[in-house]
Amino acid sequence: MKYALIFPGQGAQKPGMGKELYNKYEAARSVFEEADDALGFALSGIIFDGTAEELTKTAITQPAIMTVSIAAYRALESEYGSELMPSCVAGHSLGEYTSLVAAGSVPFADALRLVHLRGGLMQDAVPIGVGAMAAIIGKDLEEVCELCSKAAQGEICQAANVNAPTQVVISGHKGAVSRVIEMVEADGSAKAILLRVSAPFHCELMRPVGDKLKAAFEEICWKDPKCPIVANASASFVRHVPELKEALYMQTFSPVLWSQSVLAMEDHGIEGYIELGPGSVLSGLVRKICKGKRPYPVSTSEELDSAILFLRGEA
Repeated sequence: MKYALIFPGQGAQKPGMGKELYNKYEAARSVFEEADDALGFALSGIIFDGTAEELTKTAITQPAIMTVSIAAYRALESEYGSELMPSCVAGHSLGEYTSLVAAGSVPFADALRLVHLRGGLMQDAVPIGVGAMAAIIGKDLEEVCELCSKAAQGEICQAANVNAPTQVVISGHKGAVSRVIEMVEADGSAKAILLRVSAPFHCELMRPVGDKLKAAFEEICWKDPKCPIVANASASFVRHVPELKEALYMQTFSPVLWSQSVLAMEDHGIEGYIELGPGSVLSGLVRKICKGKRPYPVSTSEELDSAILFLRGEA
Protein backbone atom coordinates (compact mmCIF):
# COMPACT_ATOMS: atom_id res chain seq x y z
CA MET A 1 0.00 0.00 0.00
CA LYS A 2 1.28 3.45 -0.91
CA TYR A 3 0.88 6.08 1.78
CA ALA A 4 2.35 9.49 2.55
CA LEU A 5 3.30 11.09 5.85
CA ILE A 6 2.46 14.80 5.96
CA PHE A 7 3.45 17.44 8.51
CA PRO A 8 1.70 20.72 9.43
CA GLY A 9 3.13 24.22 9.40
CA GLN A 10 2.78 27.34 11.48
CA GLY A 11 -0.75 28.08 12.68
CA ALA A 12 -1.46 24.59 14.03
CA GLN A 13 -0.06 25.41 17.47
CA LYS A 14 -2.07 25.51 20.70
CA PRO A 15 -1.09 25.35 24.38
CA GLY A 16 -0.96 21.80 25.70
CA MET A 17 -0.48 20.20 22.29
CA GLY A 18 1.23 16.82 22.42
CA LYS A 19 0.73 16.40 26.19
CA GLU A 20 -1.30 13.19 25.83
CA LEU A 21 1.36 11.67 23.58
CA TYR A 22 4.04 12.73 26.11
CA ASN A 23 2.16 11.08 28.96
CA LYS A 24 1.34 7.84 27.15
CA TYR A 25 4.32 6.99 24.92
CA GLU A 26 7.96 6.76 25.98
CA ALA A 27 9.03 7.36 22.37
CA ALA A 28 7.15 10.67 22.34
CA ARG A 29 8.45 11.69 25.76
CA SER A 30 12.05 11.25 24.64
CA VAL A 31 11.44 13.64 21.71
CA PHE A 32 10.39 16.46 24.05
CA GLU A 33 13.42 15.79 26.28
CA GLU A 34 15.72 15.83 23.24
CA ALA A 35 14.18 19.12 22.11
CA ASP A 36 14.86 20.78 25.47
CA ASP A 37 18.48 19.56 25.37
CA ALA A 38 19.02 20.64 21.75
CA LEU A 39 17.75 24.19 22.28
CA GLY A 40 19.12 24.73 25.77
CA PHE A 41 15.81 25.85 27.26
CA ALA A 42 12.56 24.17 28.35
CA LEU A 43 10.61 24.23 25.08
CA SER A 44 8.36 21.46 26.44
CA GLY A 45 7.37 23.72 29.34
CA ILE A 46 6.26 26.44 26.92
CA ILE A 47 4.35 23.90 24.81
CA PHE A 48 2.51 22.37 27.76
CA ASP A 49 2.13 25.31 30.15
CA GLY A 50 2.84 28.46 28.16
CA THR A 51 0.32 30.99 26.92
CA ALA A 52 -1.07 31.18 23.39
CA GLU A 53 0.84 34.46 23.04
CA GLU A 54 4.17 32.78 23.87
CA LEU A 55 3.47 30.02 21.36
CA THR A 56 2.73 32.48 18.54
CA LYS A 57 6.26 33.92 18.65
CA THR A 58 7.66 32.54 15.41
CA ALA A 59 11.00 31.48 16.88
CA ILE A 60 9.09 29.35 19.42
CA THR A 61 6.19 28.26 17.20
CA GLN A 62 8.35 26.56 14.61
CA PRO A 63 10.43 24.28 16.89
CA ALA A 64 7.32 23.64 19.03
CA ILE A 65 5.26 22.32 16.11
CA MET A 66 8.20 20.31 14.81
CA THR A 67 8.67 18.73 18.26
CA VAL A 68 5.01 17.71 18.56
CA SER A 69 5.04 16.38 14.99
CA ILE A 70 8.14 14.25 15.51
CA ALA A 71 6.75 13.05 18.86
CA ALA A 72 3.64 11.83 16.98
CA TYR A 73 5.85 10.26 14.33
CA ARG A 74 8.02 8.42 16.86
CA ALA A 75 4.97 7.27 18.85
CA LEU A 76 3.37 5.87 15.70
CA GLU A 77 6.65 4.23 14.76
CA SER A 78 6.97 2.58 18.18
CA GLU A 79 3.35 1.37 18.34
CA TYR A 80 2.97 0.15 14.76
CA GLY A 81 5.26 -2.81 15.33
CA SER A 82 6.70 -2.67 11.82
CA GLU A 83 8.98 -0.25 10.04
CA LEU A 84 7.17 2.80 8.71
CA MET A 85 7.84 2.81 4.96
CA PRO A 86 6.00 5.75 3.37
CA SER A 87 6.13 6.15 -0.39
CA CYS A 88 6.89 9.82 0.19
CA VAL A 89 6.73 12.56 2.82
CA ALA A 90 5.67 16.19 2.58
CA GLY A 91 5.08 19.15 4.85
CA HIS A 92 3.49 22.57 4.64
CA SER A 93 6.14 25.31 4.96
CA LEU A 94 7.74 24.56 8.37
CA GLY A 95 6.40 21.01 7.93
CA GLU A 96 8.80 20.48 5.04
CA TYR A 97 11.66 20.74 7.55
CA THR A 98 9.89 18.18 9.76
CA SER A 99 9.63 15.86 6.77
CA LEU A 100 13.44 15.94 6.48
CA VAL A 101 13.67 14.35 9.93
CA ALA A 102 11.05 11.69 9.17
CA ALA A 103 12.87 10.82 5.94
CA GLY A 104 16.18 10.45 7.78
CA SER A 105 17.82 13.30 5.90
CA VAL A 106 18.61 15.57 8.87
CA PRO A 107 18.95 14.66 12.60
CA PHE A 108 16.09 15.96 14.74
CA ALA A 109 18.31 18.14 16.96
CA ASP A 110 19.91 19.84 13.93
CA ALA A 111 16.54 20.41 12.26
CA LEU A 112 15.15 21.85 15.49
CA ARG A 113 17.99 24.36 15.84
CA LEU A 114 17.58 25.22 12.17
CA VAL A 115 13.86 26.05 12.45
CA HIS A 116 14.50 27.99 15.69
CA LEU A 117 16.94 30.10 13.66
CA ARG A 118 14.50 30.25 10.72
CA GLY A 119 11.70 31.49 12.96
CA GLY A 120 13.85 34.26 14.42
CA LEU A 121 15.10 35.34 10.99
CA MET A 122 11.58 35.41 9.55
CA GLN A 123 10.30 37.42 12.51
CA ASP A 124 13.07 40.00 12.17
CA ALA A 125 13.12 40.24 8.36
CA VAL A 126 10.29 42.77 8.05
CA PRO A 127 9.37 45.42 10.65
CA ILE A 128 6.01 44.90 12.39
CA GLY A 129 3.24 46.61 10.42
CA VAL A 130 5.11 46.70 7.09
CA GLY A 131 3.87 43.34 5.78
CA ALA A 132 0.61 41.41 5.79
CA MET A 133 -1.02 38.20 4.61
CA ALA A 134 -4.60 37.42 3.59
CA ALA A 135 -6.55 34.33 2.57
CA ILE A 136 -8.57 34.59 -0.65
CA ILE A 137 -11.32 31.97 -0.70
CA GLY A 138 -13.30 31.41 -3.89
CA LYS A 139 -10.75 32.34 -6.54
CA ASP A 140 -8.13 30.16 -8.22
CA LEU A 141 -4.41 30.81 -8.43
CA GLU A 142 -4.53 32.56 -11.81
CA GLU A 143 -7.24 34.95 -10.65
CA VAL A 144 -5.42 35.72 -7.41
CA CYS A 145 -2.12 36.37 -9.20
CA GLU A 146 -3.90 38.81 -11.52
CA LEU A 147 -5.31 40.68 -8.50
CA CYS A 148 -1.86 40.77 -6.87
CA SER A 149 -0.36 42.21 -10.05
CA LYS A 150 -2.98 44.97 -10.19
CA ALA A 151 -2.66 45.78 -6.48
CA ALA A 152 1.15 45.82 -6.26
CA GLN A 153 1.71 49.38 -7.53
CA GLY A 154 5.45 49.04 -7.04
CA GLU A 155 5.16 47.02 -3.82
CA ILE A 156 5.49 43.27 -3.22
CA CYS A 157 2.26 41.29 -3.44
CA GLN A 158 2.17 37.63 -4.44
CA ALA A 159 0.61 34.24 -3.84
CA ALA A 160 2.19 32.64 -0.77
CA ASN A 161 0.22 29.42 -0.18
CA VAL A 162 -1.90 27.51 -2.68
CA ASN A 163 -3.73 25.48 -0.05
CA ALA A 164 -6.57 24.19 -2.24
CA PRO A 165 -7.78 24.91 -5.79
CA THR A 166 -9.78 27.97 -4.65
CA GLN A 167 -8.03 28.76 -1.36
CA VAL A 168 -4.96 30.93 -1.91
CA VAL A 169 -3.05 32.99 0.67
CA ILE A 170 -1.31 36.17 -0.46
CA SER A 171 1.66 37.92 1.13
CA GLY A 172 3.57 41.17 0.76
CA HIS A 173 3.49 44.84 1.72
CA LYS A 174 0.50 45.75 3.88
CA GLY A 175 -0.79 48.40 1.47
CA ALA A 176 -0.76 46.05 -1.52
CA VAL A 177 -2.43 43.22 0.43
CA SER A 178 -5.10 45.67 1.62
CA ARG A 179 -5.77 46.70 -1.99
CA VAL A 180 -6.35 43.07 -2.97
CA ILE A 181 -8.79 42.68 -0.08
CA GLU A 182 -10.67 45.80 -1.25
CA MET A 183 -10.87 44.45 -4.81
CA VAL A 184 -12.17 41.08 -3.65
CA GLU A 185 -14.78 42.70 -1.41
CA ALA A 186 -15.90 45.02 -4.23
CA ASP A 187 -16.20 42.09 -6.63
CA GLY A 188 -18.33 40.07 -4.21
CA SER A 189 -17.64 36.67 -5.79
CA ALA A 190 -15.06 35.57 -3.22
CA LYS A 191 -14.03 36.16 0.39
CA ALA A 192 -10.84 37.84 1.68
CA ILE A 193 -9.64 37.37 5.25
CA LEU A 194 -6.72 39.32 6.71
CA LEU A 195 -4.57 36.85 8.67
CA ARG A 196 -3.13 37.47 12.12
CA VAL A 197 0.53 36.73 11.37
CA SER A 198 3.77 38.22 12.59
CA ALA A 199 5.40 38.61 9.16
CA PRO A 200 4.66 38.30 5.41
CA PHE A 201 5.90 34.75 4.77
CA HIS A 202 6.72 33.12 1.42
CA CYS A 203 7.17 36.28 -0.62
CA GLU A 204 10.14 38.26 -1.95
CA LEU A 205 10.39 40.17 1.34
CA MET A 206 11.73 36.91 2.82
CA ARG A 207 14.56 36.43 0.29
CA PRO A 208 17.25 37.70 2.75
CA VAL A 209 16.09 34.97 5.15
CA GLY A 210 16.69 32.37 2.44
CA ASP A 211 20.23 33.65 1.91
CA LYS A 212 21.03 33.34 5.63
CA LEU A 213 19.48 29.89 5.88
CA LYS A 214 21.55 28.75 2.90
CA ALA A 215 24.69 29.43 4.95
CA ALA A 216 23.22 27.57 7.95
CA PHE A 217 22.50 24.52 5.78
CA GLU A 218 26.23 23.99 5.37
CA GLU A 219 26.69 23.50 9.12
CA ILE A 220 24.46 20.42 9.17
CA CYS A 221 25.22 16.80 8.29
CA TRP A 222 22.78 15.77 5.52
CA LYS A 223 21.86 12.38 4.03
CA ASP A 224 19.79 11.51 1.00
CA PRO A 225 16.24 10.85 2.23
CA LYS A 226 15.07 7.24 2.56
CA CYS A 227 11.96 8.18 0.55
CA PRO A 228 11.21 11.14 -1.74
CA ILE A 229 10.22 14.49 -0.24
CA VAL A 230 7.61 16.49 -2.16
CA ALA A 231 9.00 20.01 -2.29
CA ASN A 232 6.79 23.02 -1.51
CA ALA A 233 8.29 25.32 -4.12
CA SER A 234 8.00 22.92 -7.08
CA ALA A 235 5.51 20.19 -6.07
CA SER A 236 8.10 17.73 -7.37
CA PHE A 237 9.69 14.65 -5.80
CA VAL A 238 13.16 15.38 -4.42
CA ARG A 239 15.58 12.54 -3.66
CA HIS A 240 19.06 13.99 -3.17
CA VAL A 241 20.70 16.45 -0.77
CA PRO A 242 21.71 19.23 -3.24
CA GLU A 243 18.15 19.42 -4.56
CA LEU A 244 16.77 19.37 -0.99
CA LYS A 245 18.88 22.35 0.03
CA GLU A 246 17.81 24.28 -3.05
CA ALA A 247 14.15 23.41 -2.47
CA LEU A 248 14.31 24.70 1.12
CA TYR A 249 16.06 27.87 0.01
CA MET A 250 13.44 28.54 -2.68
CA GLN A 251 10.61 27.74 -0.28
CA THR A 252 11.54 30.71 1.91
CA PHE A 253 10.38 33.32 -0.60
CA SER A 254 8.28 31.24 -3.02
CA PRO A 255 4.66 30.06 -2.71
CA VAL A 256 3.89 26.81 -0.92
CA LEU A 257 2.28 24.74 -3.67
CA TRP A 258 0.35 22.48 -1.33
CA SER A 259 -2.58 21.77 -3.64
CA GLN A 260 -0.20 20.88 -6.47
CA SER A 261 1.90 18.75 -4.09
CA VAL A 262 -1.12 16.66 -3.06
CA LEU A 263 -2.10 16.20 -6.71
CA ALA A 264 1.47 15.09 -7.47
CA MET A 265 1.18 12.51 -4.68
CA GLU A 266 -2.15 11.39 -6.10
CA ASP A 267 -0.50 10.89 -9.50
CA HIS A 268 2.14 8.83 -7.69
CA GLY A 269 -0.64 6.46 -6.54
CA ILE A 270 -0.82 7.47 -2.87
CA GLU A 271 -3.73 5.66 -1.23
CA GLY A 272 -3.76 7.44 2.12
CA TYR A 273 -2.28 10.35 4.06
CA ILE A 274 -1.20 10.33 7.71
CA GLU A 275 -0.87 13.83 9.18
CA LEU A 276 1.50 13.86 12.14
CA GLY A 277 1.35 16.84 14.47
CA PRO A 278 -1.07 19.23 16.13
CA GLY A 279 -4.50 19.73 14.56
CA SER A 280 -5.86 18.44 11.29
CA VAL A 281 -5.54 21.39 8.89
CA LEU A 282 -3.71 19.41 6.21
CA SER A 283 -6.21 16.56 6.47
CA GLY A 284 -8.99 19.05 5.74
CA LEU A 285 -7.11 20.38 2.73
CA VAL A 286 -6.50 16.85 1.41
CA ARG A 287 -10.25 16.24 1.52
CA LYS A 288 -10.84 19.41 -0.53
CA ILE A 289 -8.14 18.62 -3.08
CA CYS A 290 -8.96 14.94 -3.66
CA LYS A 291 -12.57 14.11 -2.93
CA GLY A 292 -13.27 10.77 -1.31
CA LYS A 293 -9.79 10.33 0.13
CA ARG A 294 -9.75 9.82 3.92
CA PRO A 295 -6.69 11.28 5.65
CA TYR A 296 -5.60 10.20 9.13
CA PRO A 297 -4.53 13.04 11.47
CA VAL A 298 -2.49 11.91 14.48
CA SER A 299 -2.28 14.17 17.51
CA THR A 300 -3.96 11.90 20.12
CA SER A 301 -3.66 8.24 21.12
CA GLU A 302 -7.10 7.49 19.67
CA GLU A 303 -6.11 8.97 16.32
CA LEU A 304 -2.83 7.05 16.45
CA ASP A 305 -4.78 3.80 16.83
CA SER A 306 -6.89 4.68 13.76
CA ALA A 307 -3.76 5.34 11.72
CA ILE A 308 -2.33 1.96 12.75
CA LEU A 309 -5.54 0.23 11.61
CA PHE A 310 -5.15 1.98 8.26
CA LEU A 311 -1.50 0.93 7.96
CA ARG A 312 -2.47 -2.68 8.68
CA GLY A 313 -5.25 -2.56 6.09
CA GLU A 314 -7.95 -2.94 8.74
CA ALA A 315 -9.52 0.54 8.52
